[in-house]
Amino acid sequence: MTPHSAPASQERTHDDSDPGDGHGHSHGLIDPSIQRSREGLRVVGISLALLAVTAIAQTAIYIATNSIALLADLIHNGGDALTALPLGAAFVLRSERAEHGAGLAVVLTILASALTAAVFAVLRIIHPLAPAHLLALTLAGVVGVIGNAIAARVRLSGGHRLDSPALIADGNHARSDAIVSAGVILSAAAVALGAPIADPIIGLLITALILQITWESWKTVRARDHRHR
Repeated sequence: MTPHSAPASQERTHDDSDPGDGHGHSHGLIDPSIQRSREGLRVVGISLALLAVTAIAQTAIYIATNSIALLADLIHNGGDALTALPLGAAFVLRSERAEHGAGLAVVLTILASALTAAVFAVLRIIHPLAPAHLLALTLAGVVGVIGNAIAARVRLSGGHRLDSPALIADGNHARSDAIVSAGVILSAAAVALGAPIADPIIGLLITALILQITWESWKTVRARDHRHR
């Protein structure tokens, strides 16, 4: 035995884990599935915080303005924030099946928000009521654009990095929501120009865009499902 052999052996014992030990423990190394789970939860948590703040701010402004276009955007943003629950559960479980199920939950949530917004828009066309506080309404649209744009960037970046169809679908959803929120700004401008009927009509246009988002998100989830069969 050379003078250097014992320290080398001790160094190997300290740095390398034994695959057969019952603890599954290693120094300086993290199981890839655990690392992916942690990163996924971090992405979901950040985007949830962003969308929750956006939805809360828009709720306060909706109470003051009574805008259907804003309500459609608010319902959609609230639903988008709630999709963090199945996404987070999927990353905790570290299961591809759970992640696929989370992707389907995202799609169904988007669809439900579209149908709900459509009902309110039609009711407002039947029973017209012009929105109030147009400057606040414009601010709500700006908040929605910024909040959704940042959330989309966080989710899409994390989704591509982790190869997660659920996160990618939700990121595309949030990115399109930024465009939807711009419709709220357009509604405020139209009402200010003397066309209050534009508010529920824009609400219906927002609904149509949400349905398109639903279809695109469904294709993303299905494409990943077929690729892994």
